[in-house]
Parts: sequence; C-alpha cells; structure tokens
Amino acid sequence: MTVLTLAGSPSARSRSSSLLRHVAQALARHGHEISEIGLGDVPAQDLVEGRYAGPAAAALRARVSAASVVVVATPIYKASFAGGLKALLDLLDEKALAGKIVLPLATGGSPAHLLALEYGLKPVLSALGARHILAGVYATDKEVVIGEDGVPRIADAIHERLDEAVASVLALAGAAARRAAANDARREAAVALG
Repeated sequence: MTVLTLAGSPSARSRSSSLLRHVAQALARHGHEISEIGLGDVPAQDLVEGRYAGPAAAALRARVSAASVVVVATPIYKASFAGGLKALLDLLDEKALAGKIVLPLATGGSPAHLLALEYGLKPVLSALGARHILAGVYATDKEVVIGEDGVPRIADAIHERLDEAVASVLALAGAAARRAAANDARREAAVALG
C-alpha cells in the first residue's frame, strides 16, 4: 500500500508536521511505502497562481493518484486550515481522493480550533471525492511541543489517538485489499468459465 503524506505547514519542524511524521513512521513500520509532499515541493508561484497545468501540479496529481491512503496535516490559523494547504489541494482533480482512505491531522493554539478540522478541512476533502475520511486527530500547542533541540514531544493522549488512527488506516486498507483480491478471483473465475 502506498501512503501519501501532504504537509500543510511551510515548516518541516512544525507541530502538524510532527504528527504527520509519527503516522508515516508507524505505517512504514507495517511495511507500507511512504511518499511525502510538502508545500516546498511545489513552486510558490504555482501555488499562488493556481497553475493547474504546470509540471509540478501534474506530478502532484500523479502521486495522489498512485496512493491508496492520503494523510493530510495542517496547522489551524484563525479558525481555518492553512492557506498553503488549500492552494495545494486546489491543484488536484475534482475527484482526486475518490476511493482513497484519508486521515486528517491538525494542530492549533487551543481546543477552540478543533472544529476547523471538522467544518473546514473535511468538507474540502469530501469535495475532492473522499468518502473514507477517518476521524481526525487534533492536538493543541501544549500537546505537541517542539523542544529547543528541535525534537517534538507529543503528549501521551495524542500518541494514543495517533496510534488508534493508524490502526483504523490499517484495518480499512486490509479490508480494501481483501475486497480487491476477491473481485480479482471472481473475474479470473468468470474468464476461466468463458
């Protein structure tokens, strides 16, 4: 299974990127291939101008298309997900997330911003065709602290929620793989019967 991570923070050392790395590492330990895209992977001018036809946007769409799972992480600013992430998502096809398992992650200054994940990000993911949007994980700045050494310290409660989210991804992906194998077997049997 290929997992694509989309980092909505311009900083690789951000709190939301820390959550994203935690999930990616956990899925990699289960043998899944991880592909990463951040805001820095698409030229800023392409994001600002919405260059849908540009080579960076085409590469982004190809990587999204190749993924079975998409994990999206964003900081919450002013009660909304990051504008850079929105610009990145705007470069995708209308149904780019159809048939994919999508896990949203977010960080914000206080628990008051939790609803931005539910009422801001999830509708955009749904508009992109996502139907398997898992319960997201939201953490406050107090629950994910970046130390002076640059190492993130994630609260135990957030670790537990991230681990539960990973378990949900694995369960859904396993069920999808079993359905695909059963469909393949039925097609092969139908061909053999002629």
